[in-house]
Amino acid sequence: MTSKQHAVPQVMFSGVGKRYGSRPILGGIDLRIEKGEFISFLGPSGCGKSTLLKLVSGLSPVTEGSILVDGMTPEDARETMSYIFQEPTLLPWRTVEQNVGLGLELDHVARDRRAERVNALLELVGLSHVAKSYPRQLSGGMKMRVSIARALATTPRVLLMDEPFAALDEMARDRLNEELLRLREELQWTVLFVTHSVAEAIFLSTRIVVLAPNPGRIAQIVPVDLPSPRNAGTRESAKFDELISSVSKSLRGVLGA
Repeated sequence: MTSKQHAVPQVMFSGVGKRYGSRPILGGIDLRIEKGEFISFLGPSGCGKSTLLKLVSGLSPVTEGSILVDGMTPEDARETMSYIFQEPTLLPWRTVEQNVGLGLELDHVARDRRAERVNALLELVGLSHVAKSYPRQLSGGMKMRVSIARALATTPRVLLMDEPFAALDEMARDRLNEELLRLREELQWTVLFVTHSVAEAIFLSTRIVVLAPNPGRIAQIVPVDLPSPRNAGTRESAKFDELISSVSKSLRGVLGA
């Protein structure tokens, strides 16, 4: 066995199923995610992509099987994770710096340590110049960067991201994709990412999990072996186009099944 096989996986799905009432949403999910991976979930609406994140976060219990995060149940591992939703969900009456520091405030972190951490995070995401601004004064992309900074404030090991860039235009999305990879390279968290965009999944991921519906199940796992660092030029490469064609074909197969 290699040292990687001996290591505790970051996230482990074992025979995971989920029902809402009598309706099966997910069935037979087996997946091992290693530390530092960027896993994107792709599939048609209703195949359980967002439900997977809710199960990992402990927001919803599994019906069958088990999930372990760093060897712990999702409930016990909550402090190691942060969740970023499709909408930034910022508090409109709090400034940017107050929104970013909310989790630290709730954890009763001392004011000076909180300010130091918030300032460092705002610099990291390029928002120091709007620290005193309110959400209504920000663009959609800036709001999402505030949301990312807030999620990073508690130094998570696992980042759960549910279509965080879906509402942005293509240019803003591409720019934030590059920013996200830069932050991940620096801070080394594991990411579970839900998207409907094949191109976004390919650009960001180490592996793509394609889900089939009724109930949601793994149809294919696609390794993404694009070189790092990834940048605007990555999207113009022949390998990128080849992966788009391959993953799109897989999705068409899922929809036609």
